[in-house]
Amino acid sequence: MHCVGQGKSREKMWNKTLLLSAPGKVILHGEHAVVHDKVALAVALNLRTFLRMTLRNEGKVLIRLPNIGTTLSWETSELQPLLMSFPANLVESQPPSPEQLEKLREFAGVASGATSTHSLATIAFLYLYLSITSRSGVLPGMDVVVWSELPTGAGLGSSAAYSVCLAGALLSGCGVIRYPLEEGQSVARWTEEELDLINRWAFRGEQVIHGNPSGVDNAVATWGGALRYQSGKISPLKRVPTLRILLTNTKVPRSTKVLVAGVKSKLLKFPAIMEPVLSSIDAISRECERVLEAMAECPTQEHYLVLEELIDMNQHHLNVIGVGHSSLDRVCQVSASRGLHSKLTGAGGGGCAITLLRPDTAPSVVAAATGDLDNCGFECWETDIGAPGISAHSPASLKAEVQQALNGN
Repeated sequence: MHCVGQGKSREKMWNKTLLLSAPGKVILHGEHAVVHDKVALAVALNLRTFLRMTLRNEGKVLIRLPNIGTTLSWETSELQPLLMSFPANLVESQPPSPEQLEKLREFAGVASGATSTHSLATIAFLYLYLSITSRSGVLPGMDVVVWSELPTGAGLGSSAAYSVCLAGALLSGCGVIRYPLEEGQSVARWTEEELDLINRWAFRGEQVIHGNPSGVDNAVATWGGALRYQSGKISPLKRVPTLRILLTNTKVPRSTKVLVAGVKSKLLKFPAIMEPVLSSIDAISRECERVLEAMAECPTQEHYLVLEELIDMNQHHLNVIGVGHSSLDRVCQVSASRGLHSKLTGAGGGGCAITLLRPDTAPSVVAAATGDLDNCGFECWETDIGAPGISAHSPASLKAEVQQALNGN
């Protein structure tokens, strides 16, 4: 492996710029039940993380993360000693070792056990940069900026989108995989084999950040669309429609760990009550999967009616198992007053909710619902689910807001 810019094409390839994006994710159905070996459906959320990487022959690595107010800079000569912990035969099948992570924390001045977004983003970048470039033995200089439409810590897969973008950019920049964007194209994607490699490296980045992730978030960010997850097995739905939604962040903090423990406690205390509820959530996920695949062929009004009923039923079930919250009830009430259907997504106990929008939902209804939710103190976006996974872009194809963010304006 050698990084682009080395060898014969060295002079030609320095200053090459790569521009990528990857989506966030929401759980459509199956929250909490998935912990108990039931089916969950995860879908790509078209709020995206964007990364621009410019390879430079200046002996410096610069990474800017404007969403969290972080700028990091190192001389490649400073980073060179760290390669002792990242041998040239390192492969993506090897998880991050405690020794590697400790070395990176010491180098970056990050305390052991630190969980701040800044600390985790720093260590994940260093881990992926050193792992992927290690085979060449030469550390490339680069200028990286990462900007996201996703809020952090809201259960929307922001760290996975970050890891997927980093893996895709580093693998492409170092010539391990090709950069798929051809001249004249506005957007392009990698082959299935290349996406698989991006996903496996991104999972290592997620392990750096989360310790023991399921792999769902990075898989959704890589492939997009919708994925089925059950008992550790991830499989993509072959074809899914793109659905319009409102995504509402209640801004109510919650602990996934505490909520998962609460469901387990209820299950142990009331097994005859809880087991049928979890089985019913599983059946909702399976029915939704069937409807989505049918909609990919020919969506009908009836399909949307079924999806709305499934949303309502699942929300009631999630309240029964104890992961609802008054803020989420408020989202459901406000949207229902406008003829719309909502449910929590993710851990519950606050956090985010999704509201399905039919194709014929009037813009005035969407605007009124968004205004009502904003007046509750929530943050609301209109977006899509079932979005494409990691993609390469031409600068001209990006919205002005994204271009300005990446350019630091």
